[in-house]
Amino acid sequence: MSLTLRTISREQHLAYIQSLPAASHMQVPAWADVKAEWRSESLGWFDASGELVGAGLVLYRQLPKIKRYLAYLPEGPVINWFAPNLEEWLRPMLSHLKQQGAFSVKMGPPVIIRRWDSTAIKGGIQNPDVKRLRDVEASHIEPRAFEVADRLRRMGWQQGEDGGAGFGDVQPRYVFQVPLADRPLEDVHKGFNQLWRRNIKKAEKAGVEVVQGGYEDLAEWQRLYEITAKRDQFRPRPLGYFQRMWSALNSEDPNRMRLYFARHNGVNLSAATMLVVGGHVWYSYGASDNIGREVRPSNAMQWRMLQDSYALGASVYDLRGISDSLDENDHLFGLIQFKVGTGGQAAEYLGEWDFPLNKFLHKALDIYMSRR
Repeated sequence: MSLTLRTISREQHLAYIQSLPAASHMQVPAWADVKAEWRSESLGWFDASGELVGAGLVLYRQLPKIKRYLAYLPEGPVINWFAPNLEEWLRPMLSHLKQQGAFSVKMGPPVIIRRWDSTAIKGGIQNPDVKRLRDVEASHIEPRAFEVADRLRRMGWQQGEDGGAGFGDVQPRYVFQVPLADRPLEDVHKGFNQLWRRNIKKAEKAGVEVVQGGYEDLAEWQRLYEITAKRDQFRPRPLGYFQRMWSALNSEDPNRMRLYFARHNGVNLSAATMLVVGGHVWYSYGASDNIGREVRPSNAMQWRMLQDSYALGASVYDLRGISDSLDENDHLFGLIQFKVGTGGQAAEYLGEWDFPLNKFLHKALDIYMSRR
């Protein structure tokens, strides 16, 4: 199969994404507008008959003072990763990016290697000898993913540092997902652990209501998000980022981004943003106040978001990043503990991969990044 690669219009790119069952929200053309500080480009792969068979959103970040760029394809490109001729897909991409002034390429193959169901994870948490998810026997392994990793290494790609739970600009290697395809909603509810079911009931009894918000409610979202940032000690993104995200994503598709609030007696206690691309739905950002936790607003909100995802015909509800630590003393342990209560699965992606087109500049960037 001979492939050619060339830049494509946003319209072509979007039409291709819409023809697929799902793709990462970071590979839709509008994501380029969210990441306004990066230069962007849409790439398309065409087969011998001229049909578009793959697409990629590339973000270019310029190095300080010189006209050389880091080229980044977050959770992409959207190609046939299991193709035996993977090299023929990636080689033209590298030569194109080099022509564009890239000194290094970073990409995140959307390929899952392993999955662990909730029972396996709980077993791992209860076992004092187990400290990491990777020490627990996987419930499902994708052998073709190992072939992809081997092919990438042979081509000279280097596996990036583990992204942890996806805090900062590196995408998460481990995520938590609730599969929805071919399952009745009652089955999803049954899959919750006792604590989750009890908390959902508690919220209902207390009269917690979950509502959807719009652009005008983003300031209220920001208030809760900044309370969360202070409590959990991370640097919050500014309100302008979420406003830009809302405008960019929803002008591409009116259903791309949603905002939810869980409120009690008219007071908003927790909030979340949700992203939708085809059959894949993500719980993207979450926030909660320090008050009102006893009425369990977060559980009520997640259940509503899951129900809405189901109504949209989604095949998966993705709770995004987790750390792979199963150590109760780890500050990120609470994250996996909360998400495992949904009865879903932890999934490990291939992680991010780098290709140094200019070894000297690539090394310089590594040193620069490690000092930040």
